[in-house]
Amino acid sequence: MKRKVAIFICMIVGIAYPAQADFDHSHAAWSELLGRHVAWVNNGTASQVNYGGFQKDRKALDAYLSTLSAVNEKEFPNWPRDRRLAFLINAYNAFTVSLILTRYPDLESIKDLGTLFKSPWKKRFFTLLGKKRHLDDIEHGMIRKPGHYDDPRIHAAVNCAAVGCPALRPEAYRGNALNTQLEDNLTRFLSDKSRNRFNPGTRTIEAGKIFDWYESDFTRGHRGWTSLKRFFADYAHVLTKRPEHQQIIRNQAADIDFVPYDWRINAGSGMPGP
Repeated sequence: MKRKVAIFICMIVGIAYPAQADFDHSHAAWSELLGRHVAWVNNGTASQVNYGGFQKDRKALDAYLSTLSAVNEKEFPNWPRDRRLAFLINAYNAFTVSLILTRYPDLESIKDLGTLFKSPWKKRFFTLLGKKRHLDDIEHGMIRKPGHYDDPRIHAAVNCAAVGCPALRPEAYRGNALNTQLEDNLTRFLSDKSRNRFNPGTRTIEAGKIFDWYESDFTRGHRGWTSLKRFFADYAHVLTKRPEHQQIIRNQAADIDFVPYDWRINAGSGMPGP
């Protein structure tokens, strides 16, 4: 009798709180969509998105978004740290694509989806972890929340659908590969000389605006990064191939300036249309 009661209780708990295994932590559906509609360009330092292709696959995209929205807010905190962070990055990127599709191709920038009084990142248009949310909730309220993940490399992973943004990766982020993926995306971004470079004439690192906007994230001590100069010192070999220029950066003797941000949508002319 006791055994039957125990089995019944387990069944009830299983219904109320779906097993973690029910969620696909490989994010295979999102990876499949990204693999079809996102391509590396500029020698792998940036990517372009086929939003027309995503439009044709809208049912598949919506199905994936539904799996994200179905995750229980009580279940999520019990996942390992890297699974949680991969989930949030993928959610941000996938819901951003969904937002772009609400007006594509009749827009030049994600900013066109905002108004005078509300930015596109403040639009509450999806449900995640039991609440109606906007994109800023994911990036600033969850991913960047002090004491939760504290990894500035996420700024090379969350994609705002703009040319100036680090690449939308043509595969989903996964907990068991997250560190490698974050490092790879950051290195690719820093390798793009149109957005990050060393100017030997002025002894200046000319960097993307994300390092200006989110300087505080890059200087909180992750890997000993207590200043932007200290951060760039670790990537001197990426910013320039000249050993004497690398040494200037490693010695933290280079000034830092920031290049203008390109808000044009990241749908390149070479990508197929609708």
